Amino acid sequence: MSNVSDMSEKTVALVTGANKGIGYEIAAGLGALGWSVGVGARDERRGTDAVAKLRAAGVDAFGVPLDVTDDDSVSAAARLIEERAGRLDVLVNNAGVAGDWPEEPSTVDLETVRRLLETNVIGVIRVTNAMLPLLRRSAHPRIVNQSSHVGSLTLQTTPGVDLGGISGAYAPTKTCLNAVTIQYAKELSGADLLINAACPGYVATDLNGFSGTRTPEQGAAIAVRLATLPDDGPTGQLFDDSGVVPW
Repeated sequence: MSNVSDMSEKTVALVTGANKGIGYEIAAGLGALGWSVGVGARDERRGTDAVAKLRAAGVDAFGVPLDVTDDDSVSAAARLIEERAGRLDVLVNNAGVAGDWPEEPSTVDLETVRRLLETNVIGVIRVTNAMLPLLRRSAHPRIVNQSSHVGSLTLQTTPGVDLGGISGAYAPTKTCLNAVTIQYAKELSGADLLINAACPGYVATDLNGFSGTRTPEQGAAIAVRLATLPDDGPTGQLFDDSGVVPW
């Protein structure tokens, strides 16, 4: 705990899946605010490279080996943050995986569904629950869950709205994540902890073969904004750059 006193005045954040793409840009955006940012990464080498790149840009970044699908890995990550800072102020659940697209539910591979649920939903619950004791020590705790417009049942059922075709696995995991976010908001409503979901838009990342129309930096902006909400800010809602997105 020797570093705890050094962190007493600095906001501490953890971003999962932060070694590349949107997650990396979220870490960079929070680091630009003078925060200490944990770079959660399943791949050790990529995580180390991302931390080095962020530090070269002036960010107080530190590596957090983290596989959101593994109980022991998540527990070890929580211990690392406790030893380094003694608390966690902001958690951004960004790590996610995608299946094929389009993908019809009548022919979807069930192992694909399980794999996506394990990371995109269960992984978020696993990490959130492990970090909650540290978040409860913060004066201004925030949680941001990386969702998507395709997870909105309202948008999915609105005539004329094009969300890229049928998604038998990925879109439903984001709908489930939205529901989980709402339930956490209900549970934590009296704890001064704000939790919201973010829609980054159609961002060019390896999840879509870099076919997106937005840059990772643009996609990261909404998560950074939700991570820095004031104490009287909203909770239990879904947002994109334009504002509230209907569930």
